Amino acid sequence: MSNLEKLDLNLSLSMKKAFVDGNDLKKNIINHMLRLDKFTFNIRSVLHLHNEINLPSNEDIQNTFRNFKNNHIISCLDYFQEQQSSQCLIYSYPYKSKFYKYITNNFSGGLFKCVREISLFDVHPFEHEFFLRISQSFPFMQKLALRNYKPQNNKLCKESKNDNQDLSIIKYPHLTNLTLSRSHDDYVKQFLLDTKTCLPNNVHLNVTYQTLERVTHNFTRDATRINCQKLKSLSIDPIRIFKHVKNYFPHTEIF
Repeated sequence: MSNLEKLDLNLSLSMKKAFVDGNDLKKNIINHMLRLDKFTFNIRSVLHLHNEINLPSNEDIQNTFRNFKNNHIISCLDYFQEQQSSQCLIYSYPYKSKFYKYITNNFSGGLFKCVREISLFDVHPFEHEFFLRISQSFPFMQKLALRNYKPQNNKLCKESKNDNQDLSIIKYPHLTNLTLSRSHDDYVKQFLLDTKTCLPNNVHLNVTYQTLERVTHNFTRDATRINCQKLKSLSIDPIRIFKHVKNYFPHTEIF
């Protein structure tokens, strides 16, 4: 190991006392590999909170990489007080992995051409502008999973496109798999309302039947009809598929 010249680390760790940062990497890896010339990494560390007072900031984490001269290092730190947990993402940029998990509102942006699958999670609402950043940062994204039970604050969901002239319609040209089964109704609206999103053809959607029924106004809503008709398949686990449901998804396999 001490003779390695290149090292690429992809880790997800549960920590007891502190996040993995630049000081850890220098102490436990770099100082033991004198021939190491190229070091790239993508590390997520999770820390449970126990009434700590002196918690580090994202700036504190970033400062631990000030002597990493060969790389552009990104850090993203989140505290979830309701769940008494926190996470810290640190990674080399440009980002090389095909996966980017647990993206929150603190996502700093950038361009991630290699990423094909992402997951979004937060205890604070995702607004329309956040999804616009996501679509721009991950232009070749194929799979998206979202978990957020907080309603959006900006209810930009008018039925007519003329009513939303200041609202950019978001496109996900390569999206094939969308999972919204653990999210508030607002995020199903975010992806199905044609005043907010233009889905590509052949998307598989995973969502609960009850949520979809509410968002589509019992499968009669015109503003969600266009995106729903583009779906290749739909996982809603219904007891029975009624005719009016099937008519709303004329080209979709429902199961």
